Amino acid sequence: MRAVTIFLALAMAIGLAACGKSPSAVPTKFQTYDGPPITAVQVQKANRKMYMLSGSEVVKEYNIALGFQPVGPKQFEGDGKTPEGTYVLDRRNPNSAYHLSIGVSYPNANDRINALAAGKLPGGDIFIHGESRGPTNGGDWTAGCIAVTNAEIEEIYPMLREGTVIQILP
Repeated sequence: MRAVTIFLALAMAIGLAACGKSPSAVPTKFQTYDGPPITAVQVQKANRKMYMLSGSEVVKEYNIALGFQPVGPKQFEGDGKTPEGTYVLDRRNPNSAYHLSIGVSYPNANDRINALAAGKLPGGDIFIHGESRGPTNGGDWTAGCIAVTNAEIEEIYPMLREGTVIQILP
């Protein structure tokens, strides 16, 4: 009986000690951003770089991975290419299989017309996102998305707002 009492007292003490942790000590993938507003994103596929812009000033630069066939614009579903052109960030997924993700408005009307003219579907679900849950083996590995590390997408996610223009250059 005495052992049970000691065990319960010890368990309560440990439980109370855990309650004393500050909320900031709890790890989370959701950060805040208090820098200048990001007014545009520019992706340079050839350089594997993504730039966060406030006006014409580069606020932050990231190394990126692209679709597994990165040269040239995305033409249809399954081609492994990352789109090229001007799009808008149009949705957010806090529960992404790729840690966090921010949607790109691909396909636009021209993308649909071009794919359908070739007898194919344009595809979709293009995102800026973190890493997959499995190994990526480095290099370009996405189905057409723009990938950064999980730590980087945690930094990027609060920077960007829906409606922000993203320009994807060759």
